[in-house]
Amino acid sequence: MAERILGNELKTLSAEPWVNIELKDDNLFHWNVALIVLNPDSLYYGGYFQVYLFYAVVATRRHFLRPLFHPNIYADGKLCISILHAPGEDEMSGESAAERWSPAQRVESVLISILSLLDDAEVSSPANVDAGVLLRKDREAYKKMVEKDVESSKRDIPEGFVMPTHEEANKPPPKEEGDENFWYDSGVDDTSFGGSDSDAEMTFGEDDEEQEDESEEEDDEEVEDMDERGGSRGAATPVP
Repeated sequence: MAERILGNELKTLSAEPWVNIELKDDNLFHWNVALIVLNPDSLYYGGYFQVYLFYAVVATRRHFLRPLFHPNIYADGKLCISILHAPGEDEMSGESAAERWSPAQRVESVLISILSLLDDAEVSSPANVDAGVLLRKDREAYKKMVEKDVESSKRDIPEGFVMPTHEEANKPPPKEEGDENFWYDSGVDDTSFGGSDSDAEMTFGEDDEEQEDESEEEDDEEVEDMDERGGSRGAATPVP
């Protein structure tokens, strides 16, 4: 079951411009994912950040292969994010079970959460205290650190890989052949297609009833006529 779900997710995500995925040793449970930041408003715009993900029922291991200077990323690249924490309640962190890892979590939702975390850091309990302090007190200095990480990440872009742009990622999907003529004015009265079968049956039913009434009236007239004729023939003839 898990392999089928992961296989479907791999197929779907492989078509997305913001990720570049390779399986480690062709194992569906071990993913090397490059997150490509295509949002021009992000401090991390243009970055190619490699993340290792291991899918498991109990919890998912995850870390950046090249550590980033970020309040929620440890010095060894490990991520501190609630959606990837072990299942269950945690009174110390205040996280509910719904916020933590579950096997029902999709890989896509995990990756989107990681991307969101980059620009929306949690500084109240940072994994990297220095990064948290710098972000709060000197945003410009923090921004310069981020720019260094973005430039360093570009060294990991595979040879021959073409980085997508923001414009390409937001380009509308191509229209399928025949889409423009799918809805066209055929010149035929819409009511020809708008009525239901039941409406048609009702119309036919009314016509049938009228025909039946006419037939019954004709039959009654014939019977009355026959009665009149039979009565005149069957009357007693006076004896002279």
